[in-house]
Amino acid sequence: MDMSQYLDMFLEESVENLQYLNDGILALEKNPDEKETINSIFRAAHTLKGMAGSMGFNDIADLTHKMENVLDKFRNDELKVTSDIISVLFKCVDALENMINNIQNGDNKNFDTKELIDMLDNVYNIGSATEEKEKNDTNNIVYELNEYDNEIIRQAKSKNYNIYKVDTTLYKDCVLKSARAFLVYKTLEEAGELIKVVPSVEDLEQENFDREFSIILITEKKIDDIKKLVKNISEIEKVEVVELESKIKAETAATLDVEAENIEENGNKNKDKDEEKISKKSHQSIRVDLERLDKFMNLVGELVMHRTRLEQISSDLKMTELHETLEQVGRITSDLQDLVMKVRMLPIEKVFNRFPRTVRDLSKELNKDIELIIEGEDTELDRTVIDEIGEPIMHLIRNAADHGIEPVEERIKKGKSPKGIIKLMAYQEGNKAVIKVEDDGRGLDIDKIKNKAKKLGIDIEGMSTADIRNLIFMQGFSTSDKVTDISGRGVGMDVVRTKISSLGGTVDVMSEPNKGTAFIIRLPLTLSIIQALLVKVGGETFAISLGFIEKVITMNVDEIKKTNKKDVIVYRDNIIPVINLSKKLNLMEEDLKQKYIVIVKVGDKTAGLLVDSLLGQQEIVIKQIGRTLQSLKEYVGATILGDGLVTLILNVAAFV
Repeated sequence: MDMSQYLDMFLEESVENLQYLNDGILALEKNPDEKETINSIFRAAHTLKGMAGSMGFNDIADLTHKMENVLDKFRNDELKVTSDIISVLFKCVDALENMINNIQNGDNKNFDTKELIDMLDNVYNIGSATEEKEKNDTNNIVYELNEYDNEIIRQAKSKNYNIYKVDTTLYKDCVLKSARAFLVYKTLEEAGELIKVVPSVEDLEQENFDREFSIILITEKKIDDIKKLVKNISEIEKVEVVELESKIKAETAATLDVEAENIEENGNKNKDKDEEKISKKSHQSIRVDLERLDKFMNLVGELVMHRTRLEQISSDLKMTELHETLEQVGRITSDLQDLVMKVRMLPIEKVFNRFPRTVRDLSKELNKDIELIIEGEDTELDRTVIDEIGEPIMHLIRNAADHGIEPVEERIKKGKSPKGIIKLMAYQEGNKAVIKVEDDGRGLDIDKIKNKAKKLGIDIEGMSTADIRNLIFMQGFSTSDKVTDISGRGVGMDVVRTKISSLGGTVDVMSEPNKGTAFIIRLPLTLSIIQALLVKVGGETFAISLGFIEKVITMNVDEIKKTNKKDVIVYRDNIIPVINLSKKLNLMEEDLKQKYIVIVKVGDKTAGLLVDSLLGQQEIVIKQIGRTLQSLKEYVGATILGDGLVTLILNVAAFV
């Protein structure tokens, strides 16, 4: 059977299951006794194993099977969750991720998992060594029911199922003990639901038992029926079936619906009428290929451009009927545009969910106690932004862990909590998404930054404290005394600002000595269609995103003053720098007495852009500019106006 048609589905679901494993193992390390967490990890590993086995990816299936064995020990309280075992499980998840990536890239070579499998076997054997077994008599086989098992038994009892402990003894001269034990196991599994096997299934398969083994079974059948089924198997010396009562503590309140459903499905056909009425919710979502979605977005963009062109023609011809029809087309186009925007939006959780694991690994590597707090992960961003924002946030988190958070001893001396906190927050602010990365560490050392600036020949005379802090975003600027694998090479902060600027966003830094540092990223919610102000500069037309604009004012050229050889104006009792776009863009400056100043705000900075005239507000479609202009930081893209004119969109953040 050709399984290639299912490959895309396998890859998508594997990525989801790997994320479940990552999140689950992190949660398990914090709450080792949480049985539902163990069960969710087990289910994810089991699902991945089943899919990989079906697709013929045996390396993945073998590794997840070994992980299941360890997780089963956790589930049955035969092995204690420790940081070392968690680290082994994380290594396995990393290996699985690499194997999935290899498959995605068309590289199907075998992955060497021997070392990891040996680690898992060692962990499993530790659990087996600590498990008590009595082998002298079947009735003395030691078994313990945890709260999870007891909850299943309680629910089974409430549905009038029988719970039996089936003790089986093989003949002394039985040759194939594991085969006989397996036949008993399979026979009982067909008769109901097995919730406990002592010794474990693994031990039965490897004949790590004497002659006796015990199985706890949930079934509708009677005791005599179960005895008869087992006795029909050859080489069985004795079988004893006793009814088992649940040992539930009164305070146990957890409901395990998934397991209850499994009991109903495997146990039998007589279901209550009420249970039959449970309706299955139909699928409310479908998977859509990203290329199709991008094509859909491009088509909507083309539609918006042609609508703008028609509006221009209608305005020139002054045709009432055409104008009315265009108004209706405009409303439909806007609705369609809103719809495709929402379809493209994804929660930023898709990016944030990788960072708890990162912080966990960093805290161990740096020997620091660090906790990551995430807020606002349901904030939505355009898929294009989501794809690109992960790397800058990763840089900021690594820097916060390495440079910001102090070692435990230093924090205690300062009267701080031994545990350092990194906060990752996201929220929507108007037509922008704001992401904050905060830490409660030592803060930026302004004196160190000044000294570094002087060494690099940077004139800091007249710079505000905020300007000095922002020097850390310069290329090659690092105050770190040593280079590490984590940070300190002077490339991280430069990458952060460059990447965010390319997305039409801004990044600012705030810091207070010994209280911490906060990096604030502001990003457009979408990179495809925006509202813009069209302006004339030196005879050329440019577009400025309305997201940056605070106000537009008219001003006589002679009202612009000079201070420190820079143009400034007084606006709302504040001195604001003025950027002459004609000079910045090397255009012929028009000799006009009255011009316009577009007041823009980028983060906590305000500036005025001097333009010759205004052409009005318009909805524009952002198009990528060609390779020739890609290196120019002054532009974020281009658009086509209603009259067919190609217009460049100014990168306001780069100017300010």
